[in-house]
Amino acid sequence: MDSVRTPDSGTAEPSDTPAPAAFGRKVRSAARWSLINTVVMRLGNFATGILLARLALGPAEWGVYGIAQTVLLVLLSANELGVGLAIVRWDGDPRRFAPTVLTLGAASSALLYAALFAAAPTVAGLLDSPHAAGVLRVMCLCLVIDGVAQVPAGFLTREFAQGRRMVIDALNFVLSTAVTLVLAFAGWGAMSFAWGAVAGNLAALAGCALAAPGTLRFGWDPRQARALLRFGLPLAGASLLALAVVNVDTMVVGSTLGGVSLGFYVLAFNMSGWPVRIISEAARRVSFAGFSRLADSPQALASGFSRALGVLVTGTVPLCVLLGGLAGPVVHLVYGSKWLPAAAALPWLMALGLVRIGCELAYDCLVATGQRRSLVLVQGLWVAALLPVLVVGARLGGIVGVSQGHVLVAAVLVVPAFLYALGRAGIGLAHVARACAWPFLGGAVMALVVLGAKRLVGEGTLALSGIGTVALAAYVVCVLPSRPFLLGSRTVEAA
Repeated sequence: MDSVRTPDSGTAEPSDTPAPAAFGRKVRSAARWSLINTVVMRLGNFATGILLARLALGPAEWGVYGIAQTVLLVLLSANELGVGLAIVRWDGDPRRFAPTVLTLGAASSALLYAALFAAAPTVAGLLDSPHAAGVLRVMCLCLVIDGVAQVPAGFLTREFAQGRRMVIDALNFVLSTAVTLVLAFAGWGAMSFAWGAVAGNLAALAGCALAAPGTLRFGWDPRQARALLRFGLPLAGASLLALAVVNVDTMVVGSTLGGVSLGFYVLAFNMSGWPVRIISEAARRVSFAGFSRLADSPQALASGFSRALGVLVTGTVPLCVLLGGLAGPVVHLVYGSKWLPAAAALPWLMALGLVRIGCELAYDCLVATGQRRSLVLVQGLWVAALLPVLVVGARLGGIVGVSQGHVLVAAVLVVPAFLYALGRAGIGLAHVARACAWPFLGGAVMALVVLGAKRLVGEGTLALSGIGTVALAAYVVCVLPSRPFLLGSRTVEAA
């Protein structure tokens, strides 16, 4: 494992890790706030999406939005060169090197946006969506905002201040949703998403600055900058590859199948991301900081990772099974009949969503333990294998073929690669198996219940509610034996 060094000295300073019991309480409190925050925000986004899909926007507009969102996410992954993670990861007082982090992040994001502004028409043309150029230019203003906001946001993450983050995210959501809805119903189409995102991110920047006062100070120290870039660039490369993994499909579908098919695919992919966003996103706001504190104790790290994975998988499996097994009725009920073509891809994308949750947690753990080379290799392998498989899948099976290709590459290649990398970090296969065994058994039973019940009672709205209730009850019975493991002892290992 790479040693963690401050940018001011050649050796690591004493860790600011609190006592185990206090640390455990702090992490659990942060996790609760993060989960509440994520659930509330995602439910709000879910309701907004339904309103827009039913009343304001069609598949073509969703396709343009999907392209702009994809480009933004890929650029955000490398936006501040990975140096912002030093605020969370490095020992010592981060206020000493925060000004240099801020300067690096702001400068790199401004340069990246200037390049994107010039290249937007070309990028949109390559993705067979020339009308997306203007949306790209507006939405990617979020790059510049993010380059400044990542320093105060990093301080909040380091301090496990998820209560304050909830207030900030609520402000972001309210403003972005209001702007998006007003513009969408005024006929602005996909551009409504772009201006809504910019307004929300500006509100979040202001909130972060107020919640972490004194952190928005620019400065420059050449020694700090060199140390930060040595730390951050490999992580930025790994993050860029990770985002490419979950966004290359959008580019393949848009360039191969056209804007309408892309709209259906984006809707299905967003639905498959509900469990990922609600559960995994909440965990990731705490997991990296938590794993960083445990990185020097292999036994505690392995135990903490195993329990965290168990909690995530236990909470995710029933959502994935229900959405996958009842894809057609759910899409029809929630979005309407015009979106039914999206349902064909949803079962496969739900399987991918489950894999993504485990891989994202493994990603955070490997970053925290300094396994940067392993991350780059795994992510690079994933992208290299994925691109040709998705192209073939799109030509042979449309959006369903793309979804199946995603699952094939993840199951055959990526999961074994992550297991190997975790093993090198001291987290053996037994720890992973212990976390996943009962939830996977429960998921298999759930799937059988859903399939059997559909044959007996059909797929009407009332039947949908009854099937879901029975299937969830079967799942709870199956996972009850894992309750002591998931709860654990109230020590640092529970973090």
